[in-house]
Parts: sequence; structure tokens; C-alpha cells
Amino acid sequence: MTLPVPAKPSAPAPDPKIAMGWLHTAKFLTTAPELKHLPRLDVPEIAFVGRSNAGKSTCINTLTQQHRLAYASKTPGRTQSINLFTLGKQGVTDAVLADLPGYGYAAVPKEAKYRWQQVMGNYLQTRDNLHAVVLLCDPRLGLTELDEILLDVIRPRVEDGLKFLVLLTKSDKLNKTDAAKALQIVKLQAGGGTVKLFSALKKRGVEDVAQQLWDWAHPVDKPAKKAKSGASVAADPAAEPASDPE
Repeated sequence: MTLPVPAKPSAPAPDPKIAMGWLHTAKFLTTAPELKHLPRLDVPEIAFVGRSNAGKSTCINTLTQQHRLAYASKTPGRTQSINLFTLGKQGVTDAVLADLPGYGYAAVPKEAKYRWQQVMGNYLQTRDNLHAVVLLCDPRLGLTELDEILLDVIRPRVEDGLKFLVLLTKSDKLNKTDAAKALQIVKLQAGGGTVKLFSALKKRGVEDVAQQLWDWAHPVDKPAKKAKSGASVAADPAAEPASDPE
């Protein structure tokens, strides 16, 4: 599937309200129980993942300011399809949100769990236009064993430039001290990656995350710095470029 792609912007959005307005344009595109049913797209795709009951659907609905864009099943873990939502103003799609089913719910049959693990693993490792992953986590639990497995799956792609963010949802359940402590612990668990507190109820971190998603979907190429006159710049073959945690 080919969607019209706008020209690359010359500068990032300076106002989170622009990012919020952009997210409000989210529209359902398709649902796919298997990778072969996903359309091939050439715009950045941002995937939301996390354990069942981590608040993933609520987070997506809050960011897009739509009550039922992302559907939360009455039985956690029962929804086993990837849902795609387009983003873009004036009918031009410039990014896609992917809502991946929650994992780790005990009531789901083992066969379904195994099948979905295979589908999600393949998606995270092979989806060509996957540009970023947002992992949602309950700060009262921290990163669980299943979350750690997911991090291991995407680590090679993160090292190759895949953007990655951990959102500590339901942060309103913690007081200021406990929230700060949970933030530091998950930062260590995530290997120094970007971690943010988020609360759909209190609208905590909503504009910050919206701006982050906008920046990911609208990267701006920075011009190379000019070397000073008379200076010689030698490349160190052993040096590696610094990774962008976001």
C-alpha cells in the first residue's frame, strides 16, 4: 500500500500543541492477525507494546484525544491482532501508529501465547518501516521478565538506530518520591534508555510524549559542522558514533 508522503519539514515543531493536533488526526487503517496481512508502507511506523493491563489502549486514546480509537478488550490478552492507525493532516499520511496486543496474561491459551510471541518477535525484527518502539510499563511492577525479553529482541535494531522509549503509565498511583524512585530503577533496567512518567488520568507527560512522537516522525537533517580553517580532522577508525537514546 502506497500512501502520499509530504515533503520533509525544514524545522521541528516548536509547540507541543502542533504535535497534539497532529496526533488527533489518527484514523484506523487496518487490523492484521499475521504479518502477511500488514500493508507495506513507506512512512515511519511507531509501535506501542506492553503487558496486558499496562494501560496501552488508554495511553493511545489519550495521546490522540479519541475515546475509543484503540480498543481495550474486556478480557485482557484476548485481542491478538496488530492494529494500524494513520497520522497526517489534510489527508496526507506522514506516519503510522501500530498497536500491538498486550502480552503476559495468564488466561490466554498457551497455543495463542506462542503464536503471538512469534508474530510479535517477527514484526519487531523485520518490519521495514518500523521507526520507533514505545514500551508501556506499570511503575509499581517495573520491567518484568517478559519486558526484558522484548528489550533483548529489539536491542540489535536499537543499536542500528531504532528509537526507543519506556513510558511508566499510571504514575498517578505513586507519590512524588516513589515515582522518582521508579523512574530511576527503570532507567537502569532499560540500559540507560529514555524513560518518562505518564498518567492518562492526570494528563502527566502527554504533551511531552506527543512532541517526542512528532520529532521521531519528522526528523530534520542537521547540517554538518564546518571544520575550522587550517584545522585537520582525522577519523578514528575505532570510534563509533554516539547512540541517540531517543
